[in-house]
Amino acid sequence: MATPREKSAPPGAPPAAVSAAAVTDRSLPRDLGAELELLRSRLEAAKAYLKLADASARLVELETQLAEPDLWSDPDRARRVSTAYGRVKADVDLLVGLERQLADAEELLALGLGEGEGGLAEVAGDIVEAIGSIEKALEGIELRSLFSGEHDEADAIAEIHAGAGGTDAQDWAEMMLRMYLRWAERRGFEVEVDEVSEGQEAGILSATFMVRGPYCYGLLATERGVHRLVRMSPFDSQHRRQTSFASLDVVPFLADAGSDVEIDEKDLRVDTYRSSGAGGQHVNKTDSAIRLTHLPTGIVVSCQNERSQHQNRAKAMQILAAKLADLQRAERRAELDALSGPESDNAWGSQIRSYVMAPYQLVKDLRSGYETGNVETFLDGDIDDAMVATLRWKREQSG
Repeated sequence: MATPREKSAPPGAPPAAVSAAAVTDRSLPRDLGAELELLRSRLEAAKAYLKLADASARLVELETQLAEPDLWSDPDRARRVSTAYGRVKADVDLLVGLERQLADAEELLALGLGEGEGGLAEVAGDIVEAIGSIEKALEGIELRSLFSGEHDEADAIAEIHAGAGGTDAQDWAEMMLRMYLRWAERRGFEVEVDEVSEGQEAGILSATFMVRGPYCYGLLATERGVHRLVRMSPFDSQHRRQTSFASLDVVPFLADAGSDVEIDEKDLRVDTYRSSGAGGQHVNKTDSAIRLTHLPTGIVVSCQNERSQHQNRAKAMQILAAKLADLQRAERRAELDALSGPESDNAWGSQIRSYVMAPYQLVKDLRSGYETGNVETFLDGDIDDAMVATLRWKREQSG
């Protein structure tokens, strides 16, 4: 994911191992010493941001827990520990690996300079390759500095709803679902589609899906809101231009949300119905799908893609607990918009982003100002740059 390169070294960063002024070979098109110096400053800032010392200590603690013989007697705890271990180890391994790679490049530069005239030219190719590799990794780390929410690291539960626009809006909702599924696939995230309500003629009325991976919630939260599509309608016999709307809502999925939320069975209305949609041996054969309505709040959750009614109910209860936990957190802060976002009409005047396919091609975010003319690629899930632009916009808004 492309992010702007830092223009100056972070304050307090240590000096580079090799001074930029040491590079005097004017035949080289790049000042390799200066580039390595900047990378050294960025790496030290990344170590501070990711708290390498604390992460290393945490890794030892998690390794001890993983070695406990009775760990898997509690599957939920075991999954939490193994997930935390994987994420912490990935951070530590990444930073340690970058430190080794950068030190090797700095040493190679020093050796090249020590060889006299033309010595640096012989090793420049290897140094340039190392710089590119380190830069790419640091850009990914620096993106994380844009996340400031309490649960940005969490997995996410997302819902898409068709809005104003009739059949076109239902088709647009299905297009949005495909866009986010393709985005998750591009990033290597795990996705579970828990419920899809088919449209009357085409598309979908709504869909609920879960995305698992690093910073899923923080990324998808940038997409929360109403999305507007303008195109020549494929459902209009005269192919007139049509504007339609669909919305995305996102809440963080926390594995221990159920422990913080008490759900009284008396507060639930449980409806069973026959699963719909393609795929699965149980689809359209049994009344295994579950719809839960939480009467005090009006929250409705559906799940139909598990193999049995019991499994669908269990998954629906998980999602309901996550939504209720999200609501409670917002109420404790006395600001519902803190996590669940402001409510708005799924129609004109409420959109956060416009997708125009006729008479011209343009995707424009009305918050960050991000825009691209490559609409097809964007709808195919290449939306990371728009997410980063929104994260930067949010940081600017918060000062």
